[in-house]
Amino acid sequence: MNFLEYLNSNIVFLDGGMGTLLQSRGLKAGEYPERWNITHSDIIIDIHKSYYDAGSNVVCTNTFGANILKFDEIELEDIVKNAIANARKAAETSLSNKQKFVALDIGPSGKLLKPLGDLDFEDAVDVFAKTVKLGVKYGADLVIIETMNDSYETKAALLAAKENSSLPVIVSNAYGEDGKLMTGATPSAMVALIEGMGADALGANCSLGPEQLRNVAVELINNASVPVILKPNAGLPRIEDGKTVFDITPEEFADEVCTLVKMGVRVVGGCCGTTPEYIKLLEEKIKDLSPIPIIDKNKTVVSSYTHTVEFGKQPILIGERINPTGKKRFKQALLENDMDYILTEGVNQQEKGVHILDVNVGLPDINEVEMLKNAVCELQTVTNLPLQIDTANPLAMESAIRRYNGKAMINSVNGKKESMEAVFPLVKKYGGLVVALTLDEDGIPETAEGRVAVAEKILETAEVYGISKKDIIFDTLAMTVSADNNAAFATLKSLNYIKNNIGCHTSLGVSNVSFGLPYRDAINGVFFSLCLENGLSAAIMNPYSADMMKTYYAFRALKGLDENCADYIANSETFATTVNTPIAQTQKTPEEYGSELQKAIAKGLKDKAADLTKALLETIEPLDIVNNEVIPALNKVGIGFENKTVYLPQLLMSAEAAKSSFEVIKAYMSNGEKTANKGIVVIATVHGDIHDIGKNIVKMLLENYGFNVVDLGKDVPPETVLGKVVETKAPLAVLSALMTTTVPAMEETIKLLKNDAPWCKVVVGGAVLTQDYADKINADKYAKDAMEAVRYAEEVMKF
Repeated sequence: MNFLEYLNSNIVFLDGGMGTLLQSRGLKAGEYPERWNITHSDIIIDIHKSYYDAGSNVVCTNTFGANILKFDEIELEDIVKNAIANARKAAETSLSNKQKFVALDIGPSGKLLKPLGDLDFEDAVDVFAKTVKLGVKYGADLVIIETMNDSYETKAALLAAKENSSLPVIVSNAYGEDGKLMTGATPSAMVALIEGMGADALGANCSLGPEQLRNVAVELINNASVPVILKPNAGLPRIEDGKTVFDITPEEFADEVCTLVKMGVRVVGGCCGTTPEYIKLLEEKIKDLSPIPIIDKNKTVVSSYTHTVEFGKQPILIGERINPTGKKRFKQALLENDMDYILTEGVNQQEKGVHILDVNVGLPDINEVEMLKNAVCELQTVTNLPLQIDTANPLAMESAIRRYNGKAMINSVNGKKESMEAVFPLVKKYGGLVVALTLDEDGIPETAEGRVAVAEKILETAEVYGISKKDIIFDTLAMTVSADNNAAFATLKSLNYIKNNIGCHTSLGVSNVSFGLPYRDAINGVFFSLCLENGLSAAIMNPYSADMMKTYYAFRALKGLDENCADYIANSETFATTVNTPIAQTQKTPEEYGSELQKAIAKGLKDKAADLTKALLETIEPLDIVNNEVIPALNKVGIGFENKTVYLPQLLMSAEAAKSSFEVIKAYMSNGEKTANKGIVVIATVHGDIHDIGKNIVKMLLENYGFNVVDLGKDVPPETVLGKVVETKAPLAVLSALMTTTVPAMEETIKLLKNDAPWCKVVVGGAVLTQDYADKINADKYAKDAMEAVRYAEEVMKF
C-alpha cells in the first residue's frame, strides 16, 4: 500500500521532535544536526526506530535544514542520502507491524523572499528543488514541507516539490498566537493556496501547543477538502537545570490532539519537545477511532498573502481601473513604466472598498510578460487584496500566476479548444479561480441557451484536467444595449441559469452594457441591480462611480446582508461623488495620515515617497522632515502592526518607503552629516542557526528609526558578538534564534556579554523563545516581534 492509499482510509501517525532528543544525546551548541546523519548514524537510526516502535507510520528524515544555502552540493547529497538510509534502516528494524513510510523533511530556507528579503522567488524554488531531487533519487516515499511561516516561501517549496517529483506532498505551516503566519496569512488563506496547488494534505505544526493551535486546526478542518495535519509542540519551552523542557505532559498532549482528531484532523504527530512517549500515548488513545471522512467543502475562493475572499456570501466588487482600455493616462504610465501610478491606482481602489483588483497591462508596445509579472509583484507590496490576473496571453498569464502570492483569480478562458488547452493546465498547476467567458469558435451566442451550452462544454473539459467547477466562475458577457435591445436579457437569463441550475458562480464586466450611450452610469447602476437580483456573484466595476456604489450598498441593505444598514449609512455621504473622479481627487484626506508623504510611507509607495521628500526639501529642513513626517508615519504603521491590523509585509514595505525618503535626505545634506544617530546596536543570529529572517526584519526597522546597526550576520559565535560589542561600546545587542538546538548558543553569548560587557543590554527573540525562556537565560528583554525590539531600543537609548 502506498502512502496516499493509506492516507485515504486511515489516521496517519507522524513522528515527534528531533532537536531536543539530539541535544540529550550530545549535540553541541552551534553544531548542525543534519551532519549527524553521517557522523552519528547509529543515534539517528535509534531515534527514528523509537518513533516507529511508538506507533509512527511516517518518520521525517533528519533533513529539516538540509539545503544548498547551508551545505555545498557534495555534502548536501551525502546528508540526504544517509538521512533516507537511516530512516529506512529504522523502519526495517522496528518491532512495529504498522505500515511505515519515510518522508523527506524540508524546512524553511532561513531567508525572507523578495521584496521583503533578498532571496528571489525562483532562486528559492531552485534551493528546494535540489533537496527534492535528492529525496527522489534516494527513495523517499513522500515529501513533507513543514514549519513554513511565510506563504510565499511555502509556495516556492511546494512548487519545487511538484515540479521535480511525483511523490505525495504534505505541507504544514507554523502559526503564531494570533492564528496567522508571520507574514499575515490566515489558515483559510493557506488552504486556498496549498490545496489549489495540489498538495495531498495540509496543516499546522510547531510554534504552540495543541490547545493554542485548536482554533487554527478548526479553521483548517472547516475549509480544507484534503486531509488536515496537526503536529504541535509539547507546549512552551523553559529551562530547568540547564536543560530545555516543555510544559505539556504526554497525557495532556494526547488528550487534546485526540479531541481534534474526533473533529476531523487526519494526520497527527508532534514537534518541538515531543518524544516517542508522546507519540505512543497518542497512538494508544486514537488507534480505535475511525477517521472522519474527507468532504469537499465546495467553496469558491481566491486569496492574497493575508486572507481569502469567498464567493456567494456577499456580492464581490472587482476594481477595473488597472486596465489601459479607454484610459489615456494609464496607457502613458505603462509606456513610461510608471509603476507608481499603477500602485496608487490599486491603493485608491482598495480605499474605495473593492475586494479584488483586476490587473490588465496589455498594450501592443510593451513586453506584457514582464510588465504583468512586475505589476502583480509590485501591487502585492502595497495592497493585500487578492488580484485578478487579466490577460489573453498565456505566457504573460503563467509568468504572473507563478509569482503571485496566493490563489489568484484568472481572467480568462473561453470555450475555444485552443483557449482551454492553454489555460487549464496553468490553473491545474498553480491553482486559481478561472473566469470562463461563454463564447467559443462560433463567437458569442445571441441567446441565453447558447451561452449556457458553452458553459457546459467548458465544465466538461475542465473536469478532464481535474479542475472542479468550484474553481470556475462564468462571465455571461454583457453586450451593449445600444446595438441590441435584447442584449441585457440574454446576459441576465444565462447568468441566472448558470448560478441557480448549474451551481457555478458568476462574474460580469457590468459597464459594457452602456457602451455608446450618454450618462452611462445610470444604465450601469440599474443593470448592476438586475444582475445582482439574478444571482451575480462578482462585478468588475468602477469603484469611483457613485451610481454603482449606491446600488451595491443599497442591495446589501435590502437583502439583509448589512446589519443595521451600518455600511450603507457609513458610505452614504460618498454617494454624490463625481463620476470617474481623477485619482488625485479620490485619495483620502491627508489629515488621516498627517500628510501626503506620511500616506506614501504608510502605503509603501517608495518612488512617491522619494518624490514628495524632494519637494518638501525646498521649504522644510531635512531633520524636520525626518522627525515630523518619516518617523510619525513609521510609528503609525508600527502601532498597526502591534495591534494586528497591519501585517509584516506592509510593515516592511513601509520601512522601504521610509528608506527611500531617507536616501533623498542624505543626498541633499551636502555636509554628509547623518540624519539621525540614536546609538549603536549589535545584531546577530546565534551560532549554529542559519535562519536570519527575524534578525533582518529587526535590523531594517532599527535603521529606519535612526539607529546605527552593526549586523554580524547568521551563525555567529559568542566570542564574535562580544568582540564587536566591546569594540563599538554598543549599549544594546539583539540576538535571534529559530531552532531549539541553538538556544544554548544564545545562552552562552549572553553569559559572555554579562561578564565582559556588563553595560550592554541584551534583547532576544525568535520562534522558540518565550518570556520565561528569556528570563532563564538572563536576557534583559524578550521581544515577541520586531516593533517591540525597536521600542526597547528607544527606551535603552532614552529616545
